[in-house]
Formats: sequence, C-alpha cells, structure tokens
Amino acid sequence: MIQRNELPLLLTGFMATLAGVGLARFGYTALMPQMVQAGWFSGEQVAYLGAANLLGYLFGALAAARLAERLGMLRTLAWSWAATALSFAACARPDLPGLGADLGMAWFFVWRCISGVTGAVLMVLGPSMAMAAAPLPRRSVLGPLMFCGIGFGALLSATLVPALARLSLTAVWCAMALCSALAWSVGLTQARRFGSPAVTAARAASPAPGAAWSAAVVLVMLAYMCDAFGFVPHTVFWVDYLAREQQLGTAYASTQWAFFGVGAIIGPLAAAFCATRFGWWGTTTGAYAIKTLAIAMPLFWAGFAGHATSSFLVGALSPGMAAITSGYLMQLIGPQQHKRMWGYATAAFALMQATSGYFMAWMYAGLGTYRPLFAIAGCALLLGTIMIATSRAQPKTAAA
Repeated sequence: MIQRNELPLLLTGFMATLAGVGLARFGYTALMPQMVQAGWFSGEQVAYLGAANLLGYLFGALAAARLAERLGMLRTLAWSWAATALSFAACARPDLPGLGADLGMAWFFVWRCISGVTGAVLMVLGPSMAMAAAPLPRRSVLGPLMFCGIGFGALLSATLVPALARLSLTAVWCAMALCSALAWSVGLTQARRFGSPAVTAARAASPAPGAAWSAAVVLVMLAYMCDAFGFVPHTVFWVDYLAREQQLGTAYASTQWAFFGVGAIIGPLAAAFCATRFGWWGTTTGAYAIKTLAIAMPLFWAGFAGHATSSFLVGALSPGMAAITSGYLMQLIGPQQHKRMWGYATAAFALMQATSGYFMAWMYAGLGTYRPLFAIAGCALLLGTIMIATSRAQPKTAAA
C-alpha cells in the first residue's frame, strides 16, 4: 500500500513517464491514420515522422545526465515537461502561414524530434530522481508503479484521439498539449516537495570498467538491442496498420491501442511479481519468448482476438521489458556497477530503436505494406530470446 508521504515520489515518476513516452510517443501512434485520412500527410510521411521521435529519444538518452549536471535535475525536468507540451501545441495545424508542404513536413519533423529528446530526458531523470529519494525497501514497490504512466498515456490517447478527431485533428493536438501541461504542473509541484538530489559522481566508486563485461552481460545487452529493434512495428505503426492497411477503421484500431495501454499498465507490475516467483533469468527468458510470439502474431492470427492478444502482450512487455532486463543485469553484475552498465544499455537501446524506426519507415515507403516488418521484428526478438536463454551465469551480487 502506498503511504501518503510517498505520493510526491510516485507522482513525479508517474507524470514523467506519462508525458515522456505515454503521450509524446504513443499519443502520436494513435494519431497516424487520422493524419493520413485528413490529408495532412501521406502514409510514408507519417511513418518518417514517427521515426523522428525515436531519433530524438536517442539524443535525449545520451544528453539527460549531462543536462542534469549543468542545469540541475529539477530545472531539466521542468523544461522537458514544458517542451513536451509545446511540441503538441506546435503541431496543431498542418498549414502554418508561410509554410509550403515541404516546410510543413520539416516543421513537424523538428517538433516530433524535440518531443523525443524531452521524452527521453523525462524517462531517464524522472523515475531516477524519485527513486533516489525513496527508501531502499520501498523502491521495488514504487518503481513499477511509476512506469505505469506509459500505459496510462497510451490508454488516454486511445480514448481521446477517436473522440476528438470527430471535431478536428487540431482539437486532438491541443488536447494532448493540455494533458502534457497538466502532467507538467502536477509532476513539477510534487517534485519540489522532496527536492532535487545532487548528482553524484559514482564513477570513482565503481569497479574497473572491464570488470562487468562478462559473456552473460554482453548477451543481455545484445538481446536488449534486439528488443529495441523488434518492438518498433507495434509501438509506431500498429494503429496505422490496422486502420488503413487492414481497412478495419480508426475505431477498431483505437480499441486495439487501448488494449496496448492496458497491457502497458499491467506489465511492470507483472514483471516484479514474476521475478519473485521464477527468478530473473527465467522471467527474462520467458518475457522475450512471449514477446517474440506476440510481435509475429499478426502474421498468423488475424481477427479481433488475435489483434487484442498481440496488442496486450506487446504493451505489457514494452515498459515491462525494461524493468525485467534491468533487474537481470543487477543480478549478474551487482548494484555498484549497475548504474553505469544500465546507462550503456539504455543508450544502446535508443540507438537501435532509432535505427529500426528509420529502416522500417524506409522499407514501408518502398514496399507499401507493413506486414514484412512484423516478420523482421519477430526474427529480431527470436534472436534476443536465444541470447537470453544462453546467458545464464553465476550471479555476482555476493561479491559486489
């Protein structure tokens, strides 16, 4: 049970993940078919705009720690929340005065990229700041709840987008901006209640850089990169695939996106439960295997039940996979080295995610269909599953 004095910590992390990924990335996924049908952009253009957010996420993941050192944790979070809200407001019209079609595309590209940068900063710093201030015994409880903001944002976009799109897409973008601004207000207010912990230079206290690089750790890192490559079709193109390519309509696609959001809320909680039951290696191996099946599912199980199962499982194993992989790394290398190695893993994930986004947008532009992307993504997760399955090693936590 959450105690009253823990609410500021929980809400800070929750609002950071809600705005950073739940709205800034997943809100756009729900908007993609609506933008094509409204004539704002072509299918190829909205695919590239989706990839722009992933590119920005890479830059943000790399810059987050340095920005916190220069500007302070609290100020960096405040600016990131504000810029996320502004990115939605800036995209409220496709026909900005004085901008042609090409410049309009460039305008949207820049703002989608900015939302990726700020989203990564919020994801890295928001939960980190809150967890640093939380008592050690309570971190395993509060941490998964903070990441539930991702699923809540996806669920919110699944309900807001189809409801407001009947009025206009401008209304949808403005509503998203308003939701982001609300997350900014609540998150910043709560963050100020417990202050901004100083950024510590943990590198000096860490073991030698080469000590953590065992074969098992390398396999886990590579598998996590496979996950970054493979989950892109569902998190960027899924709604557009169902609504336009499968001709199932935006209402059907939005319903499936709601299943994704519900899964993303449940996933982090289920990950913590399974880890206590089956251990980190067993949980991680099982999660990769299930996600492989879920991503490839649209290729062999069509219909509402198949789509809903795929949506829910991939949703659950999007934020859930980060918690699982982080926990498994902690078991392999111990807490002292975890922060540095998890930073490497996050940067590698962001790099592969951006690479996959542009590769798949390029493939879609050439092929005109999303179906091959699910096959490629499934193969990537299958490779990751094999790596995790062969990564079992003697934990080093006792020596850490």
